[in-house]
Amino acid sequence: MKSNHEAEKQPEPAHGGRAPFSQDPHAVREPKENNLEMAIGHEVRAYRKKLGITVTDLAAATGISLGMLSKIENGNISPSLTTLQSLSRALGVPLTAFFRRYEEPRNAVFVKAGQGVELERRGTRAGHQYNLLGHIDNNTSGVIVEPYLITLTADSDVFPTFQHEGMEFLYMLEGEVIYRHGDQLFQMQPGDSLFFDADAPHGPEQLVKLPSRYLSIISYPQQNSRG
Repeated sequence: MKSNHEAEKQPEPAHGGRAPFSQDPHAVREPKENNLEMAIGHEVRAYRKKLGITVTDLAAATGISLGMLSKIENGNISPSLTTLQSLSRALGVPLTAFFRRYEEPRNAVFVKAGQGVELERRGTRAGHQYNLLGHIDNNTSGVIVEPYLITLTADSDVFPTFQHEGMEFLYMLEGEVIYRHGDQLFQMQPGDSLFFDADAPHGPEQLVKLPSRYLSIISYPQQNSRG
């Protein structure tokens, strides 16, 4: 029979005691505020709590009364520009931060089958077709994502080699390709995936079975431009 001490022992998580992922992909955030005063109040309270200060502390730092701050945080009053400026200085955030929940759009792109934008890429050649499945610029994540459907229907003497910033994910749908990443070769068949740092030279090394189709999803920081 195990002792109480042994029964209470739990296996330690991998990765040095930390969970492998820091974000719950199934978590639901609070809905976007549809009222300007409520949106401002939510942000003021959130930034105050993030700093770990009380309403009394914030009142002392801004010269705004406790009653006024309470009304602002509860969305019961529309604060003046001067009041918002005082709050932004005390909380250490830009004035525009208070309007974020009210005015930021959340965009989505829907593409019907066969209606992706066919385009020319550096590696495009006869028998190599690239369809961009969607693009959202200036989004709230700070990351640009380019999803492509790549179709290879004819052999070629020279295969494209890519090298660019960011990360890339491949998912094989049809056919078979020997794909190179740096000095490694991967035999990709339907259902196989490859996720890699796109700064290393990469591209299809050998087309084993045609036609070949795979998804290529490239992501990179929004503030930088790609070569």
